[in-house]
Amino acid sequence: METIEAIKTRRSIRKYKDTPVDKELVKELIELAAWAPSAMNIQPWAFLVLEGKEYLKELSTKAKELMLANIDKRPELKKYQKRLEDENYNVFHNASTVVAIYGSTDTSWYIYDCSLAAQNFMLAAHDKGLGTCWIGFAHFLFDSEEFKQKHNIPEKYRIVAPFTLGYPEKQPASGPARKDYPVFGL
Repeated sequence: METIEAIKTRRSIRKYKDTPVDKELVKELIELAAWAPSAMNIQPWAFLVLEGKEYLKELSTKAKELMLANIDKRPELKKYQKRLEDENYNVFHNASTVVAIYGSTDTSWYIYDCSLAAQNFMLAAHDKGLGTCWIGFAHFLFDSEEFKQKHNIPEKYRIVAPFTLGYPEKQPASGPARKDYPVFGL
């Protein structure tokens, strides 16, 4: 797949086949993510791979609880309250794999650097026939002290990009047209 085609055809996937993603393929995608540029070549990223639908379902329940507990701090999330209260809603869309990119706070640029790594990962996954979806609802959980201790994530790392990974149930239609956006200086 050509780069421009990958950029224009990648979509967030919210329905996955039950087919697990091979560990070697996940490792390859992580390596490709790590080729992202970073400020001063610090490469502040770290990766966490979570697998197993039952475990991810448990994590979804905890993520929803934390989102609801913090919803007053984030008024833009109020529109999702009913979804988060639905016991059948899985924030990970029933994917069998979740990848989380954490950034080291040793650099103030970690959010940008890790976002670039996430984009590399997502485009490479798309090229391999896999789908991804950035899961903002996982941020409170994945940055919680309890979660980080359980998964041996040092305190200095902060969550940047948690996303699902799997084989799409179907190929999504082309995405919506891009909105008009300002361009300054041309």
